[in-house]
Amino acid sequence: MSCPAHPAPRTRPPLEVANIERACGDAYRATHQLSVQQSRVLQAIAQCRTAALGGHAARCDQCGVVSISYCSCGNRHCPKCQTLAKQRWLERQCNDLLDIDYWHLVFTLPHALNPLAQGNPAVIYKLLFRAASDTLLAFGRNLRWLGGELGITMVLHTWGQKLDQHIHVHCVVTGGALSTDRQRWLPAKKGFLFPTCALSKVYRGKYLDYLQQSHADGELRFGGSTTALANPGAFRLFMAKLKTHDWVVYAKPPFAGAAQVLTYLGRYTHRVAIANHRLVSFENGEVRFRWRDYANGNKTKIMALSGEEFIRRFLLHTLPSGFVRIRHYGLLGNRCRHAKLARCRTLLDQPQPEPATAPESVDVMMLRLTGIDIHRCPYCHQGRLRVFITLAPSHPDKPQPKATGPPDRAAA
Repeated sequence: MSCPAHPAPRTRPPLEVANIERACGDAYRATHQLSVQQSRVLQAIAQCRTAALGGHAARCDQCGVVSISYCSCGNRHCPKCQTLAKQRWLERQCNDLLDIDYWHLVFTLPHALNPLAQGNPAVIYKLLFRAASDTLLAFGRNLRWLGGELGITMVLHTWGQKLDQHIHVHCVVTGGALSTDRQRWLPAKKGFLFPTCALSKVYRGKYLDYLQQSHADGELRFGGSTTALANPGAFRLFMAKLKTHDWVVYAKPPFAGAAQVLTYLGRYTHRVAIANHRLVSFENGEVRFRWRDYANGNKTKIMALSGEEFIRRFLLHTLPSGFVRIRHYGLLGNRCRHAKLARCRTLLDQPQPEPATAPESVDVMMLRLTGIDIHRCPYCHQGRLRVFITLAPSHPDKPQPKATGPPDRAAA
């Protein structure tokens, strides 16, 4: 199956998260205790596409213009470094999608767990993936609903529109299942997958069971506002209160085929806490950015935060080192995925995918997706940019090389 063309990227906005990090990052580090991972995120974003990371200089073979290009940081929290990574990921998923309906479900954690998540992000996020996937797979195996094995892709998001903590996982689920004997494809009823109220109750029970076990195994750390939970009695009371909260499971209408699934995944898989284009201004230490108020007709509003508070909220969404935020389960799990999908295609009378080709280079991909030839001179539009020197990473205080415009032909 061919992947849909990716839309051309926006032009670079005048204000970026990196500008705020460079202006406020040092002061924030001096007054706040950061984890190693949070420090790395701040540094990577601040240095992205600057002389600090090195780069290269290229000269046009026609007009002589010199162009300087600096390396990107590649950090998965950086708003500027996700486009190519996202496109390459999407193209790897093309051969794993069946031409069927898919459902979109969202499993959310109660905000009462936010303080515990700040001190134990890897544990809390891991349990979210486990509880949500186990719930969906159990419903899929239940003969009352489908009686087979689903395919699930999950994407973790930890933020809301106001950059606050809102931990949830987006799930793309096959609208059907492979029977346990692998002899039949079992389609879901039209317009219905599973009852969300029942999903919510099972999901809550599984998550609380897993959380209780993590506490018994000593996996949780307590400090700050959660210090009291180190006491077994206080933790039991905390667990009892969690049972009274809403454990929201939301189901959206099904996608109309694989192409629509890819379009959706392109919006969600490599998203960061806030995109640069949402920033409005940064003046006198105050950051203003756009956000959508879902409770008020999805209206766009403006929020103002101090630079310090903006960085604090941004760092809330730093993922633990090595944590995988996109996961696959059931038919799409890595174990036997290709064999199971091949069987599904046979049962659905769908063609098998063509063998994967070698990944494209950055310049070829940019030309195909956006029509931009990164080697073409941006001044004369005729010559080719030829790299003539590699720039080593430099210290911020060291003078940086500058690009030059085309020579003044009149003066010559």
